[in-house]
Amino acid sequence: MAKRILSAVILSLSFVGIFAQKKDSIKVKHLAPVTIKTYVFPQEKLEYLDDIHQVQVMAGKKTEVIQMSGLVANISEKTGRQIFAKIPGAFVYDMDGSGNQVNISTRGLDPHRSWEFNVRQNGVMTNSDMYGYPASHYSPPMEAIQRIELVRGTASLQYGAQFGGMINYVINQPDTSRKFNFENVSSAGSFGLLSSFNAIGGRVGKLTYYAYYQRRVSRGYRDNSRSDAQAQFASLKYGFSRNLSLTAELGRSEYLYQLPGPLNDSMFYANPRQSTRSRNYYSPDMYLPSLTFDWKLSPSTSLNLVTSAVIGTRSSVQFIGLADLPDTINATTQAYNPRQVDIDKFNSYTTELKFKQDYHLGKVKSTLVAGVRYIHNDLHRRQQGKGSTGSDFDLTIFQPTFGRDVHYRTQNGAFYLENLFRLTPSLSLSPGLRIENGVSKMRGIIAYLPNESVPDDILHHYVLPGVSAQYQVNGLNKVYGGWSQAYRPVIFADVIPATALDRTDPDLKDAFGHNLELGIKGNLFSRLSYDLNFFQVLYRNRIGTVVETDSLGQASFLKTNIGDSRTNGIELYADYRIVESNSYRISVFTSTSWMDGVYINGMVRNGNTNTDVTGNKLETVPQWISRNGLQLAYRQFVAVLQYSYVSKSWSNALNTEIPSSNGAVGLVPGYGLLDLNMSLRVSSGLVFKLSLNNITNKQYFTKRPTGYPGPGIWNSDGRGIVGSINFRI
Repeated sequence: MAKRILSAVILSLSFVGIFAQKKDSIKVKHLAPVTIKTYVFPQEKLEYLDDIHQVQVMAGKKTEVIQMSGLVANISEKTGRQIFAKIPGAFVYDMDGSGNQVNISTRGLDPHRSWEFNVRQNGVMTNSDMYGYPASHYSPPMEAIQRIELVRGTASLQYGAQFGGMINYVINQPDTSRKFNFENVSSAGSFGLLSSFNAIGGRVGKLTYYAYYQRRVSRGYRDNSRSDAQAQFASLKYGFSRNLSLTAELGRSEYLYQLPGPLNDSMFYANPRQSTRSRNYYSPDMYLPSLTFDWKLSPSTSLNLVTSAVIGTRSSVQFIGLADLPDTINATTQAYNPRQVDIDKFNSYTTELKFKQDYHLGKVKSTLVAGVRYIHNDLHRRQQGKGSTGSDFDLTIFQPTFGRDVHYRTQNGAFYLENLFRLTPSLSLSPGLRIENGVSKMRGIIAYLPNESVPDDILHHYVLPGVSAQYQVNGLNKVYGGWSQAYRPVIFADVIPATALDRTDPDLKDAFGHNLELGIKGNLFSRLSYDLNFFQVLYRNRIGTVVETDSLGQASFLKTNIGDSRTNGIELYADYRIVESNSYRISVFTSTSWMDGVYINGMVRNGNTNTDVTGNKLETVPQWISRNGLQLAYRQFVAVLQYSYVSKSWSNALNTEIPSSNGAVGLVPGYGLLDLNMSLRVSSGLVFKLSLNNITNKQYFTKRPTGYPGPGIWNSDGRGIVGSINFRI
């Protein structure tokens, strides 16, 4: 409860007086009752994971925990700059319409569908295909999330080889003291937003259950940008004993988004809400079943076994073309031109076994964690189907086959080992090792290539060492740091040549490099919480396209490893409570990062020639990302005024500044946004929320994509308002 009365305690202090030794009686003095009233305010500052979190070592790593119950933000539309406001360097890419997807990265990595992170829900991996297409299409509603756990790049040893690290969305837990709970969150807002989230849960005997259903529709900020999304989830947990439990879960995430098409710069500045497409649609439909077995064999030994799957489709029907190519009636046929149909089918199965053992070296307690993971994927990609000339979401194809019909099958086995040595009560060291062994096999038909050119086998063999350390300066401050290696496997899109003029390098290598970080965090002067760190991401064997000329002078485009990059940066989070009393609190925060991402060597295609890009800035890496806020809490009322600033960035490795006529390349201007979020808790079961987003109506865009949803400008939402009612019984 936000109006939680910590001490609504009536102190009736009845003293049996002062024993004045009198012959006949004892004097009793009655004191007046005293009532002490105060309020528990929502948790505003970031939290961190414990040194040992479940069966994982977190000591020495950069971790962050966002408690959603204390977050005053526009969660019905998953507004990333507000949800991740206190995560320094969080780059949010608005691409799929409000509320459909979370596209986030840190430290200068690619934010596309958060695919540089190992994305999890309740510890279960949600990435669609770790080797074929590591994007996370599964996207639960934020109303269902209890907290978000982040572990930066050095998490690659335990969670996988991603450069970004790990994000875990932890689903709400029911009140286990009751047999039945019900929650409803209803939201309405600008651009036709209507959302309803409903959840039930409770505990009956040894069985704990929780389930939700969410539906959200929106007309969209731009013309022809409607969304219709839904999500379901059910969880059953049976506790055989205090030390043994089995959890079965099934989640689903689905939405249909009408793609309004890319804009070029003149279109954007003339009318950013206009549309260049009215017949384009995109729809992922993902299922996430899992079984989790937790067994605490002894006070010092724990075992965790998870078997899960990601099953679903990612479908689109589009008239594909750049912003300056209109989708109009064909004069010959008196109908629209046929659209292209693409359908991906995901079948990804994962089993993970994790083990934790506490032991002693002399008098010093240490902890060993180890794990194995096996993944089997079959990504079936069907593309370039000749679709209908209609205007609705129709995946019918009017030719017998797709232009591309390919399976990308992967097997991956991984083993990791990490040991937390507590060398002294203040100093700990955690060396670790991860071994990755896998193979990706592509088979199928690509219409514009000879059949013998399609089969491709790619091996992935890596031994990835790492180490992290932590020193407790005093009871309130820690110095932490670590180094670990990581890699990014060659994915499906890298292997398939785009056209008959394109080729894929048979010696194409996985991207490989390291994460390095050193920081200090803690509390100063009882009111200041902070986390300051330096990081470096080294990314070798980046993949791109160069021009290749044969002996006859014929040019073709080769997908290959084009160079190496390095991103250095500084991240600062600070939260300062200016004043605090029993009934009100005023505080300010900043979450700011400075990044310098450059090519340390590289050669890329520039028209029909190649250009050296050594020293150029990395694409989509703004030098500054800064989010700053003023937080006010008065009794049951909380308000947060937030200013977000993102500096300019480049859309390509050539650092093209003047935009092309179609808007596909060019500078991405910096922008600043102002948001106001408010919350009023009327009672323990009733909360009202109001969000004023982009108050100044800033017209902006976050990047110029090179692939989906199409090269050009995809601008973000202007000024809008969202109101929510949260009801619980």
